[in-house]
Amino acid sequence: MQVPGAQPGERLVELLTERGETLACAESLTAGLVAATVADTPGASLVLLGGVVAYAPQVKVDVLGVPPELVARVGTVDPGVAIAMAVGARTRLGATWGLSTTGVAGPGSAEGKSAGTVHVAVAGPSGTATRALQLNGDRAAVRAAAVREVLLLALHEIGATRTTPAPPTEARGTVGLAVTDDGGPQTSSR
Repeated sequence: MQVPGAQPGERLVELLTERGETLACAESLTAGLVAATVADTPGASLVLLGGVVAYAPQVKVDVLGVPPELVARVGTVDPGVAIAMAVGARTRLGATWGLSTTGVAGPGSAEGKSAGTVHVAVAGPSGTATRALQLNGDRAAVRAAAVREVLLLALHEIGATRTTPAPPTEARGTVGLAVTDDGGPQTSSR
């Protein structure tokens, strides 16, 4: 049961508890703030397995399993790195869901990326999702916004796995779905 006005961390703990699922975090620019935000919620110990603060590129590679050739090719502020971090947290900590943050908190640029360039990712049973962000504000504001965005992405992805209908088990001939001018579904069959 969702608490009205609950913050994303509270809603995430509630949803994961209802589902009997767990969470692990891999954090670079947020340096543990995602895990701390989740842990602020009573009952978080039922769902939060742990986290890795992977500030240095070598920690991303050695601890989380981010491919070194990926880091060599694109640096650490990249959607592919965010995905690899989330997958690494999920698999290495044995969680249902892995969340990650990587980016440039500022005030200056890093790796040729401007301050506020952030990538967040979620890995779970149904795959991965990432979001590229360009956040404004000082260092604290960028980090706080990154925490909020990864929690919102997690809520979206976890909710999507609960509400997305399974594909039909038999062929039904529908090859596309579009919306008509009046907003209703329009299908094309073969």
